[in-house]
This record gives sequence, C-alpha cells and structure tokens, in this order.
Amino acid sequence: GKIAHVIINKLAQTGSPNGDGMGGSTKPDLKAEFNDVAHVRGIVSMARTMAPNRANAQFFIMLKGNSGLDGQYTVWGEVIEGMEFVDGLARGEPPRKPDKIVKLSVASDPPAE
Repeated sequence: GKIAHVIINKLAQTGSPNGDGMGGSTKPDLKAEFNDVAHVRGIVSMARTMAPNRANAQFFIMLKGNSGLDGQYTVWGEVIEGMEFVDGLARGEPPRKPDKIVKLSVASDPPAE
C-alpha cells in the first residue's frame, strides 16, 4: 500500500486500502488492546478513529517520541532494522508523490520454552 501520511517529525501512517488515509478493510474492527509501551521512535501502533475499538487496517510508525499517544493506541511492533527507509519517506498529509511499501516482514518472539 501507499504511505498515506507522513507527519513531519512525528509519524508515518499507512494501511488504508486505497492509499488515501481513509477507511479500512472488510474485516471486523479490532478491539483496543492498549498497553504501557511508550510511543518512542520506531514503535508501530494501530491507527483508529476517535472510538477506541475501531482499529482496522491502518497503522503508524513513530518517527519521534510522543508520550501523548501512550496508553491510547495498540502498540504491536517496533522497527528493529531499516529505520533509515522510514526516515526517507516522502513527507506530507498526504505526500504529493507517496512512497509504496514494497516489502514488510513481521517477526514474532519465539515461543516460550
């Protein structure tokens, strides 16, 4: 998908089906799973409407820390390599020429033994 929003020095948001920053998938919305992980640089969280249980397809990557988001969004990941590519995304809301996600890998913690 296209990177719909890159708010200068704050976050990069993507995941909208049409790459326009609007809407979600045809799947059911996700319930809030807020946690105490701080929204620091590289953290990945689910975007949502003003209603807490309305996360769906969109997510954002923090370019800079913002403690005002802590406890308000579901953190589900962290960029562990390649942050230089996130930093290089076109800026704007929406960018005039949005970048596209070519490859994204999500790794999970190994199972507990």
